[in-house]
Amino acid sequence: MVSHHVLAVCIYQGTTYSMGESWMEDGCLQCTCLHPVGVGCCETVHRPVDFPAWCEVRVETLTCKMILVQSADPRLPCIPGDGHEMDPRYGSLDNNLRLAE
Repeated sequence: MVSHHVLAVCIYQGTTYSMGESWMEDGCLQCTCLHPVGVGCCETVHRPVDFPAWCEVRVETLTCKMILVQSADPRLPCIPGDGHEMDPRYGSLDNNLRLAE
């Protein structure tokens, strides 16, 4: 009696992976070859869900780290709280009060 043992594999974007094998895709996606569904991928970056509207999430693709930056100037970090509750595009509360007087 001849027994044929076939190992299940996944083919993802032209590359063959064995069952249970994991790898990192561009965009910080952790992918795994799963039976019977095939390839399953999920994002490895934990994105915040509660931050000021004047901030945006940026993901550093080399380190897969998330940073919050100001939408008006992405070179500047967004630090919710700490006196930064107002959108910086509108100036400080003191300046707005002076204009109203």
